[in-house]
Amino acid sequence: MKPIFLDTVGLIALWDTSDQWHLAALPVFSKLLAAGRTMVTSSCILLECGNAAARRPYRLDVDDLRNEMLARGCLFDPTPDDLTRAWDAYRAGYAGDAGIVDQISFVMMRRLSIDEAFTNDRHFRAAGFTNLF
Repeated sequence: MKPIFLDTVGLIALWDTSDQWHLAALPVFSKLLAAGRTMVTSSCILLECGNAAARRPYRLDVDDLRNEMLARGCLFDPTPDDLTRAWDAYRAGYAGDAGIVDQISFVMMRRLSIDEAFTNDRHFRAAGFTNLF
């Protein structure tokens, strides 16, 4: 089974009980865990999460996830080629003018042969991926 890519939108939805996607994200994440699905993410996603969580009660959850993902070998850094391709896509306005972190995610997901994302971000759908909530 292919891994699932964890996006910022999905992670924040899990941690932040006041997030608009919290109730939709929880059961999906529980099913993924119960099914034993491998989940991966990028250092860029965790940087984004770290910024969003800096003054929130789930701040340490970001660091805990980082450490867990590192220990399991599920945290990936973009390659120089990934960054070049992402900046080209960003410049072109690919996937509905998605931001640079999303563009990096798309390039990395393709390189890693991942087609499902734990997110509700419309840019992932526009880029041809399956959103899980």
